[in-house]
Amino acid sequence: MNIVLTGASSGIGFEAALEFTLQSANKVVCIARSADKLRKLLEIAKSITPDCTLLPVEFDIVNDDYAALVPFLKERLGHVDILINNAGALINKPFLETSADDLHDMFRSNVTGHFKMIQNLLPLMKSGGHILNIGSMGGFQGSVKFPGLAAYSSSKSALHTLTECLAFELAETGIKINCLALGSAQTEMLEQAFPGYQSPVMAFEMGKYVADFARTGHRFFNGKIIPVAVTTP
Repeated sequence: MNIVLTGASSGIGFEAALEFTLQSANKVVCIARSADKLRKLLEIAKSITPDCTLLPVEFDIVNDDYAALVPFLKERLGHVDILINNAGALINKPFLETSADDLHDMFRSNVTGHFKMIQNLLPLMKSGGHILNIGSMGGFQGSVKFPGLAAYSSSKSALHTLTECLAFELAETGIKINCLALGSAQTEMLEQAFPGYQSPVMAFEMGKYVADFARTGHRFFNGKIIPVAVTTP
C-alpha cells in the first residue's frame, strides 16, 4: 500500500509510521516540519525492518508549496491508497487570554492544512482509497470539555464536520473518509493539555490502532466521527 502520513515526527503519527513499515511492501511517505525527527524515524524504522520503504519529507502543510510536493508523490508512489491527516497543534490558554490570532492559528494547523492536503492529493487517489482525519474528543459533540482548550477543541470540531461533508461530496469517487476522535494517549501534546496526567494508553498503542483503522476501517465506515477513548480526559 502507498501511505501518506502527516505529523509523523512524534507521538501517534511517529508510532503509526513505524507500524506501517513493519510490512516491507508498504511505501510510507512521512511528512513533518522537523527534518531531525524525521531522520530519527527513518533510522528506527530501518533498524526494525531493514527493507522497509519510508520516505521522509520535510514539509509544512499550511505554508509550503504543494506544487513541489504533489509531483514528488506522483513520481515516488504513483497513487495514494491512504492519506492520514494527523498533523496538528494545541494552545492551552484561558478563554479570556486567547486571542483571535490564537484561534486563527488553531484553525490553520488543525483544519486548513488538512483541507489543502486533501484537495491536492485527491487526484492521486482512486476508488477504494481511504482518507483518515485525526480529530479529538475535545471536539466531539457531547463530550466533556476542559478549560483552556476552547480554540483547540473548536478547530477539531470543524475538522469533524469537514469529514462528514466530504463523505457525501466524494461518494461517487469511491474514496472513503473518516475521522477518529482520539482521547488521551501518552504524548507530548497530552502533557501540554493536561500537565502531569498519565494516560492508560501509550502512544505506540494508539499509533497501532490508527494504522489498523486506516487499513481496514473504510470497509465498514464512511463519513463517521468515531470516538476512541477509555478515560476522561
